[in-house]
Amino acid sequence: MGEFNEKQTPCGTVCLKYLLFTFNCCFWLAGLAVMAVGIWTLALKSDYISLLASSTYLATAYILVVAGVVVMVTGVLGCCATFKERRNLLRLYFILLLIIFLLEIIAGVLAYVYYQQLNTELKENLKDTMTKRYHQPGHEGVTSAVDKLQQEFHCCGSNNSQDWRDSEWIHSGQAGKRVVPDSCCKTVVPDCGRRDHASNIYKVEGGCITKLETFIQDHLRVIGAVGIGIACVQVFGMIFTCCLYRSLKLEHY
Repeated sequence: MGEFNEKQTPCGTVCLKYLLFTFNCCFWLAGLAVMAVGIWTLALKSDYISLLASSTYLATAYILVVAGVVVMVTGVLGCCATFKERRNLLRLYFILLLIIFLLEIIAGVLAYVYYQQLNTELKENLKDTMTKRYHQPGHEGVTSAVDKLQQEFHCCGSNNSQDWRDSEWIHSGQAGKRVVPDSCCKTVVPDCGRRDHASNIYKVEGGCITKLETFIQDHLRVIGAVGIGIACVQVFGMIFTCCLYRSLKLEHY
């Protein structure tokens, strides 16, 4: 029974093998997609993580990366277990599927929970983060994130441009008579933040809080959908594995 032999193997077992093999090929590609979404979130969409009080958004991305790597390894293991008919490998494969299933469910649930809490967190923390940490020693990441946020989303301040009146940087004298950061300007040139007229800065376009919330919620939806979607597909893999394991056990006896 150590090698695949169609002539000596019952038709039902052969069908299960091909089903599980097809599943593993798709599963490997799904693992690549999961890992890609996690890396995409960390590499390209993490600029604003320093503006968030909670690390949940970052945690969901890391969970997806880890799950994606394990999925790809598990897919290869599943193919080996299927065609070598090793019940011990099938057991290990099933356990790994179960672990990945739980990881992806956790990522999906975390994304959903954080999605619900995001509005409250931003209202409570974003203004303080922007006014107390912008251009302060040791908070270069926040400064860079705020500048990118205001330029990318065409906004100024958390709620509006008036928020910058409470900025420690503005009051410190280091601002050089600016009333808002230069990143609030529609056309960024040195010291353009000294004039806060609507023709010069994003004054009537609204604050950044709503735009940042929408941006993060969109990505949380992607993370949650990928995590829960792949987890649901894995249920079929676990069912096929159990059926093949049982079939091989009956043949053994």
